[in-house]
Formats: sequence, C-alpha cells, structure tokens
Amino acid sequence: MTATTVDLVDYADATRRYDPVIGIEVHVELGTLTKMFCPAEVSFGAEPNTQVTPVSLGLPGALPVVNGKAVEYAIRIGLALNCQIAETCRFARKNYFYPDVPKNFQTSQYDEPIAYDGWIDVELEDGTVFRVEIERAHMEEDAGKNTHVGGATGRIHGAEYSLVDYNRAGIPLVEIVTRPITGAGDRAPEVARAYVQTLRDIFRALDVSEARMERGNVRADVNLSLRPTPESPLGTRTETKNVNSFRSVERAVRYEVSRQAAVLDAGGTVIQETRHWHEDTGITTSGRVKSDAEDYRYFPEPDLVPVAPPREWVEEIRAGLPELPVARRRRLQGEWGYADAEMRDVVNAGAIDLIEATVAAGTSAAGARKWWMGELARRAKQDEVALEALPVTPAQVAALQGLVDAGRINDKLARQVLDGVLAGEGDPEAVVTARGLEVVSDDGALVAAIDEALAAQPDVVEKVRGGNLGPVGAIIGAVMKATRGQADAGRVRELILERIG
Repeated sequence: MTATTVDLVDYADATRRYDPVIGIEVHVELGTLTKMFCPAEVSFGAEPNTQVTPVSLGLPGALPVVNGKAVEYAIRIGLALNCQIAETCRFARKNYFYPDVPKNFQTSQYDEPIAYDGWIDVELEDGTVFRVEIERAHMEEDAGKNTHVGGATGRIHGAEYSLVDYNRAGIPLVEIVTRPITGAGDRAPEVARAYVQTLRDIFRALDVSEARMERGNVRADVNLSLRPTPESPLGTRTETKNVNSFRSVERAVRYEVSRQAAVLDAGGTVIQETRHWHEDTGITTSGRVKSDAEDYRYFPEPDLVPVAPPREWVEEIRAGLPELPVARRRRLQGEWGYADAEMRDVVNAGAIDLIEATVAAGTSAAGARKWWMGELARRAKQDEVALEALPVTPAQVAALQGLVDAGRINDKLARQVLDGVLAGEGDPEAVVTARGLEVVSDDGALVAAIDEALAAQPDVVEKVRGGNLGPVGAIIGAVMKATRGQADAGRVRELILERIG
C-alpha cells in the first residue's frame, strides 16, 4: 500500500499512539555581494541568466575560488549555534544530474563541515524552552531555478516546457542540519516552527542574510518519522522539501504525522522519499525515492584547497558577534518591565524592533506597547499588512504619545491624529494643527459649555447637591460632545463640581 492511497488519521489520535521524530535541514542564502566560487554579482530580481560566469555555468577549464566573506558568515552562524569550528575542512563534489545544476555536481561539504556539534534553545509561545541539537552547519552553493510552464500545478509533471535561470546557481549557502529531535510529542509541529523562526531571527541579527522566506533566502526541508514509543528505534522518514514559511513548516509536520499514521494503521510501509509541499491545499505529495549519501558519490573537490580558519580569526569573529535575539529579548523585557505574556505577544506580533525604536525616540515602554500592540495592530490586521508595513514610523508614534503625555490631546483625539498620520498628512504635531484637535484647556470655554449643559439638565444639579455624583457623567458627556471630544474630562469634572457647589 502506498502513502497516497490512505486517509488521514486525526492528529491528536496519531500522536497518542505514535511518537513523532523530526529533523530539519535549513538552507540560508548568505548576503554576500558575489557568489560562492566566482565574482558573479548577487542581487534579487535580475533578468534571467545575466548574473553568471564560466564558473557558475560549469564551463570547461573554469576554476573556482572560495568567497572569503562567505566563510566568515558561515563561521558567524556556527558560533551563534554553539558549534565547534573546524580547524580544517574541505569541499566535496555531490554528484547528481538536474537541469538547474549546470556542472552536474554541487560543490558542498560532506564529511568535513566547517561547523559541527552545536545546539540552540528555542522558546515556544507558552514560554517552554526546547533544546535542539545541531549536527552540522556546512557551506555549499545554491542551484539555479527551474520554471515549468503549462500544466495545472507549476511542477514538471504536465508542463509543456521548462525554463532554467542560472542567476541563483552558485549563490553561497549554509545548510544547518539537526540531529533527530525527540521528546516533542504532540508539540512537534510547534517545535519545528519555533526552531526555524529562531534561526531566521539569528541570521538577521548576525547580518549574514536578509533571511526573507518569501524570497527563498531561507528554506527548510522537514524530515519526519513515527515510531510506536519513545523507546522504539527510529521509523522510516520522509523529507518534505523547500518549505518556505513558518506556518507551512508547522502544517507540513502535522500533515505528515497524520498521513504516516494512516499508512502504518493500514499495515503499509512508509517509503523513504522526498515529498512536495502544496501551500494551497496543505498536503504533501510524493517526489522521488530519497537518496542516501553514498548515492551521491561524494569525493573531495580537486580544484579547491582545504579551508583552515586561523584560530585567531575565529576568536575575533566570536568577539564581534552581536547580541543574539534570545538574550536581547530577555534584556529588553527587564528594561521595559513587561510580563512574560506581554513580551511573548510582542515577539509573536513582530513588534520588538518597532517598540525598541519607539522607546529610543523618547516615549515609555508602556506607551509604545499601547500603540503598537493596540490600535496599530488592529489597523494592520484590518488592512492585511505586516505591522512594520504601516505608513507610520516609531518616531511618529513616540511623538503621538508625547502629545498625550503633555495633555495636549487625549487618547480619543490621539486616534484621530493617528488617522491623519496614516493618511499621509504629516507628523502628529502637523495633524493636530491642521485638524484643530488640541484639547480645550481654556477654563472659560469649558465653563461656558458646562453652564449650558447644567441649564439643560436642572435635575442633575439637585441630585449632585443631594450627594448623588452619578449624574455628573451625563454633564461631562454633554460637555465633551459640545467640545467635539477636545476637553479634558478630568478638568471638566472638577469644574462641574465647583459650579454646582
């Protein structure tokens, strides 16, 4: 029985009866100016096949030269993942034929990676910390990009013809390979997602890559197998290739758990294979039988000398590492005084940089959080855009809160000011001036409005004089309406009691 002829098992039922084991291979494109082994320029969106050289096209007689900056970036990544950095390592040829690999082999690292034996702690949404062991992080080059034209799926099956763009061929990559991740149980999808997200944050902090998953800067291959109990030997794994969003990593794990459980329940055998992830339908489909390392006929690359990073250089890189995301979050949480749940909400919303910049612009951490996690988060959801894509800067948010703190506007007026800023009417100060939104602070104008409201509701005066302060709210409301919400409610209350008293 094949994996494609069975129904799915309910996920909760599957994880009650089977122990999922995951392994993740993450590829990150390094943000170098040139390719891994040649001086071809690297930039996103160029015309197809314009960023190539004889080396990246695999032309006869073309000899590769290692990109020193790529080696530095690989060491940065290895150190950030608590890996050992090899004193010497070498490149190898990984032999396989595919149209987007013009040399018919990929220059990679096999038995001598530049970084190995590491670990990283990932934090789940409820604050649980899960340690993931890293087997290796090795350097290699990317393949080109195939575009399959015609057909219904965008894949080679059913396509009328295929086009190949070699601009991406030769871009430097670091591939990070975990050891089998055990003990996650029914939280395996969540652990997988958090792990990839943690790596993405580290890449950005290290400034080694733009790490934009939607552009393919970061891609994950998700391995999954099931076994009857945590004490049982590892089951047969599948590898879902090129998953390029956090949500999809999580969904791919859940789907494969349910699918493999159905195969095993039906008495079938899970096939060791690569699988394709379909974002639109949320399923995986069979790709090809998975090759083992010996099938690639690895052998040392004869055109490249071994890479031997001097220990002094490695320690210099270590000393220059920036504060990593987990340490930064803990520091900022302490400085800002946020509760654990508040900080997790900020991180999950992708607002940490925005709030930090807003605080740096002069407002309080509480004020910054109020706007970014409140009104601005609501606007972003309403407009279906990322928080950082809203047309407002941290400096403008800080200025807005500054006007509130100074008593020049209240929160209700501040939302109107924010409307103007988002509409492109200028900074908060300019919007306040142009729209005439400043709080009415002239007691004379307030008293006139209060007297008018009291005259319209004489029964309120008697109730208040009799000790019932509840009806004061009706007078405050009338005054706020008369002043278009631009009165200070606290000051209005004071003046009402003075007038009645």
